[in-house]
Amino acid sequence: MAAKARNFFSSAVHALMNARERQAERYVHGALLNLDDATLRSYGYSRSDLSKRPVSYMI
Repeated sequence: MAAKARNFFSSAVHALMNARERQAERYVHGALLNLDDATLRSYGYSRSDLSKRPVSYMI
């Protein structure tokens, strides 16, 4: 019984961490899209590549 409960909570924490990681990536992509093209190039990104990815803006 204890092993099943531990496995359940471990899976739940893992799923929560994955969801937060995806949320952070969407936020960063949105923030990067606010930069100008020269700055994006200096960071190694292109606007066309970033615009293909999911984006989320924080208010």
